[in-house]
Amino acid sequence: MMSSSKLDTSVAYLKGVGPRKGDLLGKELQIYTLRDLLFHFPFRYVDRTKFYRIGDLTAHHDQVQLKGVLRGLQVVGSGRKKRMTGRLRDESGVIDLVWFKGLYWLEKHLQIGMEYVVFGRVNAFQGRLSVPHPEMEAATDVSVRQAATLSPVYPSTEKLASHGLDARGQRKLIKQVLQIVGPDDIPETLPASVLSAYRFPGRAEALRGIHFPRDTAEMQSAINRLKFEELFFLQLRLLRLRNTRRAAARSFVFDKVGDYFLNFFHHHLPFALTNAQKRVIKEVRRDLGSGCQMNRLLQGDVGSGKTIVALMCMLIAIDNGYQACLLAPTEILARQHFDGLAGYLEKMNLQVGLLTGSIKGKSRRHLLEALKAGEINILVGTHAVLEDPVVFQNLGLAITDEQHRFGVKQRARLWKKSREFPPHVLVMTATPIPRTLAMTLYGDLDVSVIDELPPGRKPVQTLHWFESQRARVHGFMREQIALGRQVYVVYPLIEESEALDLQNLEEGFVALQRAFPMPDYQISIVHGRMKAEDKDFEMKRFVEGKTQIMVATTVIEVGVNVPNASVMVIENAERFGLSQLHQLRGRVGRGADQSFCILMSGNKLSNEGKERLQTMVRTTDGFEIAEADLRLRGPGDIEGTRQSGLVQLRLADLAKDGTILQAARKLASEILREDPGLNREAFLPVRRHMTKLDKQAKGWSRIS
Repeated sequence: MMSSSKLDTSVAYLKGVGPRKGDLLGKELQIYTLRDLLFHFPFRYVDRTKFYRIGDLTAHHDQVQLKGVLRGLQVVGSGRKKRMTGRLRDESGVIDLVWFKGLYWLEKHLQIGMEYVVFGRVNAFQGRLSVPHPEMEAATDVSVRQAATLSPVYPSTEKLASHGLDARGQRKLIKQVLQIVGPDDIPETLPASVLSAYRFPGRAEALRGIHFPRDTAEMQSAINRLKFEELFFLQLRLLRLRNTRRAAARSFVFDKVGDYFLNFFHHHLPFALTNAQKRVIKEVRRDLGSGCQMNRLLQGDVGSGKTIVALMCMLIAIDNGYQACLLAPTEILARQHFDGLAGYLEKMNLQVGLLTGSIKGKSRRHLLEALKAGEINILVGTHAVLEDPVVFQNLGLAITDEQHRFGVKQRARLWKKSREFPPHVLVMTATPIPRTLAMTLYGDLDVSVIDELPPGRKPVQTLHWFESQRARVHGFMREQIALGRQVYVVYPLIEESEALDLQNLEEGFVALQRAFPMPDYQISIVHGRMKAEDKDFEMKRFVEGKTQIMVATTVIEVGVNVPNASVMVIENAERFGLSQLHQLRGRVGRGADQSFCILMSGNKLSNEGKERLQTMVRTTDGFEIAEADLRLRGPGDIEGTRQSGLVQLRLADLAKDGTILQAARKLASEILREDPGLNREAFLPVRRHMTKLDKQAKGWSRIS
């Protein structure tokens, strides 16, 4: 029974599938309809145009295609060790064929003396080569001659393979779908002008070309077109969201830069701004004076000076008669921001408040009353700021630090703290985001980048040392402590994990106590499972210089600012992602002294582990590191992006397809500028597909 759209038909109706296999495809691969099957793309191709000579094969060959006569066929062994063996002969030699399953079917259908095309993986056992579970088709079969092309390989699972839905089974189903559906069932989605300009095949032709290409050129053309389509509609959607937001989200007009901003700039700014900081402040000022709500992402590497930019933006809000707030994900970071801002503003007759979960009773009540009365100009806080009793008199600017730590609903609650209009929004991150990922994940925000460090800062020197050099590391730590410096030692876990065999924090703490005994040395310990007051006590001791060594987990990744700390030792560094290693390294190098980051690892490293650590040693550029992290780990693993739902791409790869992404975004921007409603006849294919996507969309919402 076919539905109104053939592509919406359940896969269960395909020949050879049925309800049971249909359910299995849904559970294992999220394939429920013919459309899902058609957009289930190969992850690689095997060249079926080439035939190997048996005599030329070695154990180094992977998948091969052979043509020869089946000479022997017998069942050997019994029980679980029962198997069928055969021998394939061509003019150059003989090779064994082995099967462990489906023996009854094979015995019935394979014919000794017939010529077969055999495809499979070469295996070497006790000096003999064999092909286990080969694909076998009669050489006289027309479909075999036609299959002399690039053969698609699809992801499968053991369950699917046991039901005949391995890569070969999936190929047959997709071929069946392409025979059922016609061009009218696969309507075009891109304008004719785009197809012509980029020499793209039509959509129906591209889908046939990606599954069953005649040659490499057809395959690549189909892949490029489908990648472009995927990224184009993603960008079109994000840009349309941004345009809608700009048109609808009116906000306060901050049209003057007054006494507070100018007084701070001329008399209290502790250092000269970099050109990058000046550029960002100009971009923010332009937004604040536009009458539309600002939604801007501020990217800046560790130590680039985002906080001072945020403060000057808040002073613009105050000059225009409004309050500002700064939201931080942890109490440690919130308190650090509060101390920093209060220090900058101590001579300027402005009130800065701090609100966290640990501030209770009379102190909390007085703070909330002062905030509601407008007596507090800037409120710094954690998630506690989002609670209903927290009322501003006139919130005009909301700044979120390390914004990926806050959910969409949490940030939306901040909007409601302003009565007349939603406040202007600035979100900050010290995690550099590759340009391709930023264009996708934050495509509906305006992006500012501080890509310049303040002058005079010495880059952190990064070293990769092995476990066998432990005594050298301890000696270096003692030298630095003797110079009056302090040291971080960071571990990936708190409790022992036999599976990962990592040196845990507790063992490391005991070992360091032996290597750095009291009373000559004092050691702090901080991890995520400690009570907040205990954590703050240990942090405070380190900040005040009462302890020389801080043993910690990644809880100190964000928000700890100790200029006197000059050494960061990261244990089991190969277990961390690049961006996390870079964040940890950013905890040192904040003072005038030369700082060091020592990456400790075992002697055995994977190729990816080696590349990560070599990248850290080679560069301190956060954006270069983020690009490498994206290439190595993929966008789904970059912090926060998997939850966003915006990078669930079927085909495009943000690490490799930056050029296609930029072309797609440029086209989307041009089309929306020419015809925002997509009403022109030329853009009707785009409009139809956008309407369909809008109906299918779930959970699309503004980032801020």
